[in-house]
Amino acid sequence: MEKTELVHAVMHSPNFDERDQPITMLVLHYTEMQPVEQALGKLTNPDAKVSAHYLISEAGVVTQLVPEEKRAWHAGLSFWRGNKDVNSASIGIELDHPGHGGGYREFSEAQFQALVPLVARIVEEHDIPRANVVGHSDVAPMRKIDPGELFPWDRLAEYGLCLPRPKKLEKGDPFPNKGAFILGLERFGYDITEGRKAIEAFERRWRPEKISGEFDAQLGAILWQLLLDRDRGATR
Repeated sequence: MEKTELVHAVMHSPNFDERDQPITMLVLHYTEMQPVEQALGKLTNPDAKVSAHYLISEAGVVTQLVPEEKRAWHAGLSFWRGNKDVNSASIGIELDHPGHGGGYREFSEAQFQALVPLVARIVEEHDIPRANVVGHSDVAPMRKIDPGELFPWDRLAEYGLCLPRPKKLEKGDPFPNKGAFILGLERFGYDITEGRKAIEAFERRWRPEKISGEFDAQLGAILWQLLLDRDRGATR
């Protein structure tokens, strides 16, 4: 590991092991710890047994903690599109932020401006599909809610770095009931072990202005459009 134009500092975390899968995903988190030194301390503490590849401070300082070729321990018990070892298949980026437990607020502009070129380089180098640039809540809906409803996914999508929220909903809501919708969530990639939690995770990502945990026609139309776009090959 070394400093580059996109990486401003390096701190070696001992919390990693070997991958057994190619890199096909990128997972975004928030630290829910402040100041940033506290998060860096935990991510490099061998007793904590947690790490990420990168941490970006609110001031926009990017610190690398684990080499990308290694398996960092950021996702925990997680699942995405059939993969039960998200850590082996992903790169994890932690965003310095107080989180929901410490006064949830907008992410800083400096942090976002540092995140964009880093994500752009990672997805290009590893050929990560936009559909696999996800939040921690997407891959662990029963346990996690980060980076949460205020993360600017729409802005990241403008750079072509994640899927945008569908604007044109062609077919309306085709799901006859909540159970059918939850099965649709599983088809899209979510762990549906706890249906309400899966719906909340979907809302945080795709309809952040209203998080209810309840199925409704708007959610059905959004999910159906995402599935249509995927089946057409438009979500690469």
